[in-house]
Amino acid sequence: MTETRTHTAPRTETELEIGARWRVVVLNDPVNLMSYVVLVFRRVLGFNEAKARQHMLEVHERGRSVVWTGLREGAEAYVYSLQQWHLTAVLEPDETH
Repeated sequence: MTETRTHTAPRTETELEIGARWRVVVLNDPVNLMSYVVLVFRRVLGFNEAKARQHMLEVHERGRSVVWTGLREGAEAYVYSLQQWHLTAVLEPDETH
């Protein structure tokens, strides 16, 4: 009797990144005023006033807030835009999905 084995090749880093989800995280900084952070969240991310304030307070009190989750290309665009507004924003993999 012949035994058949199936070998699955490990996924490459590129394959993992294509379908992977990423987080846009805004970090606290000692420079920007809270009202300015709310303004930026409204303009860049399209948040309403209440949601922008909620995320601003999370940044202020916890030191960070995840403001967007999605595919890498969109996440990179948001990080770039937030950095252009002088907020400290970083990209990190969303390992919950």
